[in-house]
Amino acid sequence: MSSQSDEQNEKHAVTLPGIVEKIVKPVVPNEPEKAQIVVEGADHLYKELRIENELEDETGEKVKLKPGAEVEVTIEATKDSVEKKSA
Repeated sequence: MSSQSDEQNEKHAVTLPGIVEKIVKPVVPNEPEKAQIVVEGADHLYKELRIENELEDETGEKVKLKPGAEVEVTIEATKDSVEKKSA
């Protein structure tokens, strides 16, 4: 693999801790339930995320988050998606 393709695949990331605040049941029965996650370090008005509450464990079995669970939220971007921060 060339160093150029390594550079193109290079990603920049930040990982923030979070807590599953609650599980939101769907209003419509066909909709999936959501896990509401409070992200530590986010602005007060934007600290909550809602994601579908369906994950897979290491064997591929479907699992879901529980209220109070400690999680990590990772934001990842390719090299082309970021720029140097000015002083």
